Amino acid sequence: MAKMNDKEQILEAYNDVRNDETATNWCCLKYDESNTLSLDSMGEEFDELKAKFGEDERVYAFLRVQTGDEMSKRMKFALIMWVGPRVSAMKKAKMSTEKAFVKQVFLNFAVEMLFDDLHDVKYEKIREEMIRAGGANYGTGRS
Repeated sequence: MAKMNDKEQILEAYNDVRNDETATNWCCLKYDESNTLSLDSMGEEFDELKAKFGEDERVYAFLRVQTGDEMSKRMKFALIMWVGPRVSAMKKAKMSTEKAFVKQVFLNFAVEMLFDDLHDVKYEKIREEMIRAGGANYGTGRS
C-alpha cells in the first residue's frame, strides 16, 4: 500500500479547489520514488492538469467543473485517475486499492473516471459525464 505524504497539505489543496472564492480548479497527486503519494501541483486551466499526465506516471486529480444552465449554475467535482501507457501491470493493479487512501481526502465528487489514453482526456467528456450523473436539467436551452 502506498503512503500519503503531508495529508494536511493535500487536504488544503482539496479545500482550495472546492472553494468558490478561489480560482483554483484542480489539484493533483503523484507518486514519488519511494511510492509515496504527494501533492504535485494545483492550477486553474484544464490543459495544465492534462500536461501532468505522463506516459509512465500514475496521477490522482481532483477537478472542479461548472455545470447547470441559465437558471442555475453549480460546481461539480470529479476524481480523475490517470495511468500512463508505460506503467507496469503491477502498479496499475495497485491503483485500484490505493485510491482508498485518496478517497480519505478527496471526499466529495460527482464522478470518478479512469484514463489511460491521453487522447481520451477531454474537459467536455468529463463535463458531460458530470451532467449525466447529476440528473435532470430544467433549463430553457438558452445560456
